Amino acid sequence: STMRKRKTTDSPHSSTDLSEGKEKLRLKQEVGLISAVSLIAGTMIGSGIFMSPEWVLHHMGSPASSLLIWAACGLLAMFGALSYAELGTIIKESGGEYIYILRIFGSFPAFLFTYTSVILVRPAGLAAVCLSFAEYAVAPFYPGCSSPQVVIKCTAAACILLLTIINCLNVKLATSVMNIFTAAKLLALLVIVVGGLVLLAKGQTQSFQNAFQNTTAGIGAVGVAFYQGLWSYDGWNNLNYVTEELKKPEVTLPRAVMIAIPLVTCLYLLVNVSYLAAMTPSELLSSGAVAVTWGDKVLGSWAWLISLSVALSTFGSSNGTFFSGGRVCYIAAREGHMPDILSMAHVRCLTPSPALLFTSAMSLIMIISGSFTSIVNFFSFIAWFFYGMTISGLLYLKIKKPELPRSYKVPIIIPIIVLIAAVYLVLAPIIDQPQFEILYIVLFIFSGVILYFPLVRFKCHPRFLQRVTLHLQLFLEVAPTTRDAN
Repeated sequence: STMRKRKTTDSPHSSTDLSEGKEKLRLKQEVGLISAVSLIAGTMIGSGIFMSPEWVLHHMGSPASSLLIWAACGLLAMFGALSYAELGTIIKESGGEYIYILRIFGSFPAFLFTYTSVILVRPAGLAAVCLSFAEYAVAPFYPGCSSPQVVIKCTAAACILLLTIINCLNVKLATSVMNIFTAAKLLALLVIVVGGLVLLAKGQTQSFQNAFQNTTAGIGAVGVAFYQGLWSYDGWNNLNYVTEELKKPEVTLPRAVMIAIPLVTCLYLLVNVSYLAAMTPSELLSSGAVAVTWGDKVLGSWAWLISLSVALSTFGSSNGTFFSGGRVCYIAAREGHMPDILSMAHVRCLTPSPALLFTSAMSLIMIISGSFTSIVNFFSFIAWFFYGMTISGLLYLKIKKPELPRSYKVPIIIPIIVLIAAVYLVLAPIIDQPQFEILYIVLFIFSGVILYFPLVRFKCHPRFLQRVTLHLQLFLEVAPTTRDAN
């Protein structure tokens, strides 16, 4: 049953809770194993694998070392996701890093995370992926010249609006879209893999002779190459944002991680081998879009299939990002760290529509302003800062609270490796190439202090906000929800 009779003891922050002692809503548990694998793989495989290989090669200097970076990134994503799987079986609530930081470290650091994530990181990431989709989607209409920025931005905005409608209407519809687009992009990657194997069978192996020649060994260069590779793996933690919507989360969460991430890692490595079979390292470095150049060389008149595949891939990835990103906003509001209205669900569709609409609005602002490039460039810096904090929380629970019930345990060495990697990835660019943008990001994170103490700690809420919340509730047809932390 999607409606449960519960006392309103679990959400003290719902100022407009009109259902005291009556029925309350909760989100449906509709995400099974196939949808869970699709959510991870579908979000991970975006524009990265079609764009990043040249940059990894550029920073590493040789084909073999760039392949090692791709394998290491996959291993790090796998270790991170397995660590998160244990956290997900101890703290069975949606919200990913936010809920783990809140339950382990307390309210203040959790607020700083959600403030940064909801206002800056998630909308910027979504805007970037949608702009990437728009670039490929409109390219066939402007052959031989670059597409007008206005057309690209309008297409990206239309993409966000379409995703908003899909995700607000129905969870099943959103996961079905995810499954279809994941299948389409896996098919596209398989075409590239098979094409590469055919080329290798024909003896095109010149890129792999003296494969370690010209390898770069600098700490900074390796760190930046990792950032490029990890951008393609981003999304490995997405399932933890929707734990409450998983069927049997204690089984589905670890199992989906163990299927999806090795699958994506193997595909990424084979796709890179295929690129290097079709092109020499110097050709790959001079290519603007590696996958398109590969298509021109291998597929000939069918090269348009690659552009279509990248457009489908980025659309599917943005759907996964949107699906999980809205949940962070929703969970944070439910805990009193965001306005109450964002913690409510639609009474018939049972989707967190106010949170999704807010995420959509923030992404549209970023697309219109177009000044988010530097934010996206330092996306990894913020992400790994909070990943490191979350993993240190898991280590704290493993050492100090081993008695907590958990259906899955990860060996302690794995989160230690992830924590060391996170510290390296946060500090490497600061030490190697200090930039003012990083200072701006740190200042933005800590500007949350100004909002935290009056609004969250001391709960100084203007009275008119309750009236606004009530009117929005009626207009959006939403009601407070109950937790499903079983």
